[in-house]
Amino acid sequence: MAERLDALDLAVLTALTEQPRAGVLELSRRLGVARATVQARLRRLEETGVVTGYGPDVDVVAAGFGVQAFVTLEIAQGALDDVAADLRAIPGVLEAHATTGSGDVLCRIAAESHGALQETLLRLGRSPSVVRSTSVVALSELVPRRVLPLLAAGAPRPAGRAPGYRAAAPGAAAGVPDAGAAED
Repeated sequence: MAERLDALDLAVLTALTEQPRAGVLELSRRLGVARATVQARLRRLEETGVVTGYGPDVDVVAAGFGVQAFVTLEIAQGALDDVAADLRAIPGVLEAHATTGSGDVLCRIAAESHGALQETLLRLGRSPSVVRSTSVVALSELVPRRVLPLLAAGAPRPAGRAPGYRAAAPGAAAGVPDAGAAED
């Protein structure tokens, strides 16, 4: 069953997104809740798979891979595992998803140049599992990968603990209680 997030969970995730290197003590101060509460929330979010890691977010464009494309693959019947293995073997494949519709797999690919992108597309086409591919080159990123707006739109229920957290003081940042809020 999917983890149901409450307002404090969302605040912890928001604070970590805004300051990924913040420690538990800093998060507890920022959110106005006990350090043990933040530790327990993070542990639960990790154990349930909501938080999957703390690695750096890497901008592939800044790292020299400024050409990106989305590629739809039509694959041979029953070849999903084979094509997944083929895709994992190609370094330029950033992600791939099995899909519904006219295509079977949607991939996001990055390359240093258009020539390097063409080489990656040719390599994809050589997979015996790929019947047909269609690609579109991304010109610019309009909305970067994000999850907080989705989580916030889910109307999280009130936090089960930390009574001072439930209502932000006037003028306080949204979702962050005033510094005098009670800790549990």
